[in-house]
Amino acid sequence: MITLFVSSLCPDCPPAIEAFNHAKIDFQIIDITESMANLKIFLKYRDSIPFFDSIKEKGQVGVPTIMIGNGERFYSFSDDLDLKNL
Repeated sequence: MITLFVSSLCPDCPPAIEAFNHAKIDFQIIDITESMANLKIFLKYRDSIPFFDSIKEKGQVGVPTIMIGNGERFYSFSDDLDLKNL
């Protein structure tokens, strides 16, 4: 399963959602600003996975972020990312 962590307050997230919809990939969205439960799910990974270290050092939140499976791999979304080969 592919999970896209987003925030409704993030200007970079709508293009990520649009790219996923356009690629016609099966994915779920977790909006971290929708509920405390969603934020806790995201923070569980963000606060313990080395992938997020440089993001935190820059003072960024870390969305939009793509998670594969149950946290086996993470990717930062970018326009040049080939979504079909995740």
